[in-house]
Amino acid sequence: MRNRRFAAYAWGVLAYNMLVVLWGAFVRASGSGAGCGNHWPLCNGEVVPRGHAIQTIVEFTHRASSGLALVGVVVLMVWAYRAFPRRHPARTGATLAVAFMLTEALLGAALVLLEHVAQNKSAGRGISISLHLVNTLTLLAVLALTAWWGGGRPGLDLGRWRGPARWLIGALAGFALLGVSGAIAALGDTLFPATSLSAGMAMDVSSDAHIFVRLRVLHPVMAVAAACLLLYAVWSAVKTRPDPRRQWAALALTIGVFIQLVLGAITIGLLAPVWMQITHLFTADALWIALVLYSASALARAH
Repeated sequence: MRNRRFAAYAWGVLAYNMLVVLWGAFVRASGSGAGCGNHWPLCNGEVVPRGHAIQTIVEFTHRASSGLALVGVVVLMVWAYRAFPRRHPARTGATLAVAFMLTEALLGAALVLLEHVAQNKSAGRGISISLHLVNTLTLLAVLALTAWWGGGRPGLDLGRWRGPARWLIGALAGFALLGVSGAIAALGDTLFPATSLSAGMAMDVSSDAHIFVRLRVLHPVMAVAAACLLLYAVWSAVKTRPDPRRQWAALALTIGVFIQLVLGAITIGLLAPVWMQITHLFTADALWIALVLYSASALARAH
C-alpha cells in the first residue's frame, strides 16, 4: 500500500531532523551547549531568553528546532495510523520514531542537567554523547524506513534472508560503533585542539593525555574496519538477491564509503575545523541512511 503524500511528508521530516542533528553538532563544536545554563526545558530560567550572547542564541535555536521536530514526528505517527491498516510497517516505523524522539529529548535534557556540555571533560560526558549518538542514528533510521514503507516498499523478512541479514545487521552495528568513536574523537578535538598535525599525533600517544584524546586515534582504524565490513555485507547481499537496481545502489554505497574515508583524512589534516566536522557528520548520516534503506531493500519480503 502506497501513500505518496505521506511518503513525501516523511522524507521531509527526515531531512528536517538531519538539519537539527547538524545544528546540534554545531552547538557542541562551538562550545554553546551551556548557552542556556543548566536549565531545561527553560533557557536560563526563561521561556524565551532575553540575553543576546551568541552561545545562548545558538543553544536556544537548537532547542526550538528540536521542539518542532517532535511536533513533526507526532504528526507523522497520527497520519500513519489514519492512512495505513493495522500491522503496516509504516505504522511501526512512525511509532518507533516518536519513541526515539522522546528519548532523544530526554538524553538532550540529561546533557544539560548533568552539565555534560561546554568544557566538561568528565568520562560521564563521553557516555552521555555516546548514548545520544546511538539514539540519533536509530531515530534517523526509523524515519527513513517510515518514508520507505510509506512509499509502498514491502516490509522485512529476516527469516527468509538470514544469511545477508547477519552481515547487514553486523555492518549497521559496526557503523553505529564507528559513530560513537567519531563522537568521542570530535569531542577530543573540541576540548583539546592541536596546534599542528604533529602536535596532535604526539598528544594521541602521550600517556598523560586525556582519555578523549587517547581514544581519538582509534577512530581512523575503526573507520577502515567498518568500511570493509560494510562493503562485504553490501556486495554479499547483491550475490544473494541479484537485482540491477540493488547493484547500482551497492556501487553508490561503495563510492560513498571512499568519499567518507577521504573526508575523514581531510578533517584530520585540517585539525578538525568546525565546518569540516559538520561536513563529515553530514556525509556520515547520509551514508547511514543509505545503508539502512539498502538493507531494507535486500531483506524485504519477496513480491
